[in-house]
Amino acid sequence: MKTSALLRTLLAVATASLLALPVARAATVDVAGVKLEDRASLAGSPLVLNGAGVRYKAVFKVYAAGLYLGQKADTPEAVLAAPGPKRISITMLRDIDSAELGKLFSRGMEDNMDRSAFSKLIPGVLRMSQVFTDHKNLKEGDNFLIDWVPGTGTVLTIKGKVEGEPFKEPEFFNALVRIWLGPKPADWMLKDALLGKAKK
Repeated sequence: MKTSALLRTLLAVATASLLALPVARAATVDVAGVKLEDRASLAGSPLVLNGAGVRYKAVFKVYAAGLYLGQKADTPEAVLAAPGPKRISITMLRDIDSAELGKLFSRGMEDNMDRSAFSKLIPGVLRMSQVFTDHKNLKEGDNFLIDWVPGTGTVLTIKGKVEGEPFKEPEFFNALVRIWLGPKPADWMLKDALLGKAKK
């Protein structure tokens, strides 16, 4: 009887420990009121939140961004070279004309690439701009995801809906990443934040 009771106790403890594991591992990071999970899954691969921060335009908060990778990276080169799926999550902190945002993204890509490399991506850039134009506006709290899935391409998901066909070229996702991590980033403080170098 004593052995049976001991086994039941050990089983109960083990079960409780297993149930507690997801709770212990699940955590969120608060970025200007936006809750970002510190882990994600994309195409069956686990991702970790590499860094997160806020895009400012003058003194105004525009959006919260998070970068997810298979493993941590603290330089733009390491991010671009990282294997496996990658994700950029963006949540609006104010209402914005989405066509204007699409233009800013296009300009950000162009500013961080040489002209010949950018010219090869123009069809994809125009298609991406049209996707944003079709949405007309993004409101505070709206989220969109830019996912790189090896073998599939760059998948754009706006407000929970996948938009059109994937952008096949690996260069297209890297060009998007350079908007925030390139030599002329949209926001230097956000660049540091996405690389996990945000000032505490």
